[in-house]
Amino acid sequence: MSTINLEDYKGYRGVALNTLQKFKTPIWSDVEILTDEGSFKGLILPRSETADEFHIVLKMPIGYNIGIAAEKIKDVKIFGRKEAHYKIPEKDFPYDPKKPNVKLLGTGGTIASRLDYRTGAVIPAFSPGELYGSVPELADICNLDTEKLYGVFSENMGPEQWIGLAEAIGREIEKGVQGIVIGHGTDTMHHTAAILSFMVQDSPVPIVMVGSQRSSDRPSSDAALNLIHSVTTAAISDIAEVMVCMFGPTSDMYGLLHRGTRVRKMHSSYRSTFRTIGDIPIATVSRDKVTPIRDDYKRRRFDNDVKVNAVFDDRVAIVYYYPNMKPDMIDSLIDNGYKGIVIAGTGLGHVNKPLYPALKRAKEKGVAVYMTVQTLWGYVQMYVYDTGRDMMELGVIPAANMLPEVAYMKLGWAFGQTNDLEKVKEIMLTPIAGEITEREPSNGYLIYQGGLPEVEEFIKQYRK
Repeated sequence: MSTINLEDYKGYRGVALNTLQKFKTPIWSDVEILTDEGSFKGLILPRSETADEFHIVLKMPIGYNIGIAAEKIKDVKIFGRKEAHYKIPEKDFPYDPKKPNVKLLGTGGTIASRLDYRTGAVIPAFSPGELYGSVPELADICNLDTEKLYGVFSENMGPEQWIGLAEAIGREIEKGVQGIVIGHGTDTMHHTAAILSFMVQDSPVPIVMVGSQRSSDRPSSDAALNLIHSVTTAAISDIAEVMVCMFGPTSDMYGLLHRGTRVRKMHSSYRSTFRTIGDIPIATVSRDKVTPIRDDYKRRRFDNDVKVNAVFDDRVAIVYYYPNMKPDMIDSLIDNGYKGIVIAGTGLGHVNKPLYPALKRAKEKGVAVYMTVQTLWGYVQMYVYDTGRDMMELGVIPAANMLPEVAYMKLGWAFGQTNDLEKVKEIMLTPIAGEITEREPSNGYLIYQGGLPEVEEFIKQYRK
């Protein structure tokens, strides 16, 4: 009996593995798969060992991946095999004393990658030489140095990584770098942008966070362009703040620079997923210039002075209010030693009356409670109705127009400095990095309803 080499079927198990073995089709086979629903041509790709056992992944000639249900496969025609080699040809990143020095700090994921069209493999790139081989345009912008700080998915970023990242930024600024780029997964990028805005203040240089919504093996990938835009911003922009740099319109026309405390990911897969909430972005960025669209930003300086206050107390929580919420949701946080709670309340900042005893108990136990609004746009206005005034009597503090996630980050940062509730309140309600604004501009809330004739006519200009 012949022995099966599982490396030839890497990541496959169960029904999918049995199907590949039945048709003697190892990974990297160039095939045509026949099913009840038609035929599909492409390359058999390996799978994660944690993926389901019912599908086979095929990279089609157009660059997209599809999953084919193994049970529907009737036959497989094999044309050959294209084995992957996981190595990007490195080129020495050219140094030009006339160009600015930019530092790229990695936290995990793939900041850029290169598609091997021979095999269909997506090869991650991170070193200066690899990035130069993948995105050679970077050498026209700056002298690039890289450092991988962490290798975690963005949902696993936490106080340890936030503190380490802030301290690393401080060290690079003190060394005289002209700009900093941070590669980060998009799912929690706005959380990290917020905490860095508090931990790193008065930076003399741009601090730009960047990621990609779609990987480089897809024709619609935004990875390379986002990287070019972020490095351009770090190298030449005079905006010395923590920013998120991602797609503007989905037509590739330009990127947007969002203030770190007013940005939020608003779509699970859309390339233009990041939006400035309750305000407008700071600037647009193209391949060769940054164009401010507001002028109240902090300017680049030519010194190495920066304030780094990298502290965070993780005994804080954020609670999204929903109808019929029970008081034990709040009581459990109190009983487990949490120091502060941020509530994303309804409307102007409300919760139901059954929660009032728990809120009163929180006040008696010295637990700080701050109210934000789950509408995201707009301000907490707890003076308007009796319910709001009643909650303030119970110790709930309105947090103006801070986004719920930003308030959570700031509260952890505040408790990292002091346990004095009055000092915490002073920190929370004192604007530091645009997290609280005096007013929402008239164009700070624009959500167009698709299908309406006038809206459809407008978006024709940007739909490519």
